[in-house]
Amino acid sequence: MWEEWWIVYDYWGIKLEYRKDDVVTVEIQDMGMDGEGIGKIDGFTFFVKDAVIGDKAEVKVMKVKKGYAYARLMNIMVPSPNRREPKCMYHRQCGGCQIQALDYKAQLAFKENKVKNNLNRIGGFSKELIEQVMEPIVGMEEPFYYRNKAQFPIGMDKNGEPVAGFYAGRTHSIIPNTDCALGVKENKIILEILLDYMKKYKITPYNEVTGKGLIRHILIRKGFTSGEIMVCVIINGEKLPQEDKLVEVLKKVRGMTSIFININKENTNVIMGKICRTIWGQDTISDVIHMRSIESINAGKAVELSDDNGITFAISPLSFYQVNPVQTEKLYSLALDYAGLTGTETVWDLYCGIGTISLFMAKRARQVYGIEIVEQAIVDARENARRNHIENVQFYVGKAEEVLPRLYEKEGIYADVICVDPPRKGCDAACLETIVKMTPKRIVYVSCDSATLARDLKYLCANGYELRRVRAVDLFAQTVHVEVVIMMQLVEK
Repeated sequence: MWEEWWIVYDYWGIKLEYRKDDVVTVEIQDMGMDGEGIGKIDGFTFFVKDAVIGDKAEVKVMKVKKGYAYARLMNIMVPSPNRREPKCMYHRQCGGCQIQALDYKAQLAFKENKVKNNLNRIGGFSKELIEQVMEPIVGMEEPFYYRNKAQFPIGMDKNGEPVAGFYAGRTHSIIPNTDCALGVKENKIILEILLDYMKKYKITPYNEVTGKGLIRHILIRKGFTSGEIMVCVIINGEKLPQEDKLVEVLKKVRGMTSIFININKENTNVIMGKICRTIWGQDTISDVIHMRSIESINAGKAVELSDDNGITFAISPLSFYQVNPVQTEKLYSLALDYAGLTGTETVWDLYCGIGTISLFMAKRARQVYGIEIVEQAIVDARENARRNHIENVQFYVGKAEEVLPRLYEKEGIYADVICVDPPRKGCDAACLETIVKMTPKRIVYVSCDSATLARDLKYLCANGYELRRVRAVDLFAQTVHVEVVIMMQLVEK
């Protein structure tokens, strides 16, 4: 019954009734974790996608639950002073940029509060302690055009023409858009070349329902420092027809370095298959991440840096590499600062990926060890160490929660500093237990989800550690996502 309607009474006993498709006027007083506006009428809560705090708006009720409802934004009657005109005309349909209509300074405040609330509610840390250890969020100078990687699904419109774009929120319906405001300018050029090629040679896009059709996705990556560009065409087959014709046009794009085919013939939502084949150019592109001074980070602007403090990374189509290189430099430089290395320490980097943080730490530590479950990532990590002439680093393939306990129990390994950069689900319980047993002096935790971060910090603080420093870094402007780096210190007994 609660799916249909919900009845509340105001102080005077007047019945208020809300049903699906009702249109009501509500003032947005807060924003939820996913960027939705939150408003109330006589204690009844409305969650309104695309509304921002401070809006007064007409909204249409879409689903009613006990005590709250989900509603669609229909008409902004009084715009919030923090509302801004979005760059992208598709921002509401796409769902990728949940808060693009919010002023950037307000976005940063929203993200900082999100981290604080999770530390308080989930981690159990007092508001006083949070204010004491929390440092100002690190924002972007240019909060658009920052993504060095984009994956575009390919489909067909109602006229039978191939289209590229993004899936509408929570659907697999493609919104045609070759010019995303978060991506690089070359994306549009490359996508239009691919679409023209498909039309000219009558190549059909993959159909998820029938399992037929050839081209599934287009992956584009760009090295921001190197300017090198990679294109990978993901196909439901073994090869592209008239492959040489496509290569001939693509290789003329400025910066084009590598062109690949990725084979994915599985009936799956996973974008990339396991087999990649270079059809033109190099097998990887390169990019450089520099260590930045804390002074330049605090100043909020980039500074000219010499090449001697940069680390060069080789990036393949299947490599994990942070999508925002400018902010990644700041995030990893903060992690290095939080580690407090003097050159004598042994460091373990868990969930190390292609060794990005590991190689940063190796510049300042005596010895660094990295663990990562993805074998190809470890292959890349070792190659990146060789490429940068860094010898005091060693990498292991496997689950951190399995490899670390084994090495600790059987080989007696120890750590002065442990750095973790886990996936969104946070650290595995066995991994946290082993970290506590190893008693490193400091733990540096880089997180892409402050909720699971807060949960893990609660465990660590209950087992001998003290939260000392916290800083949010905005790697994903216009979205609700935020990275956090923290430092914990072992409490001396």
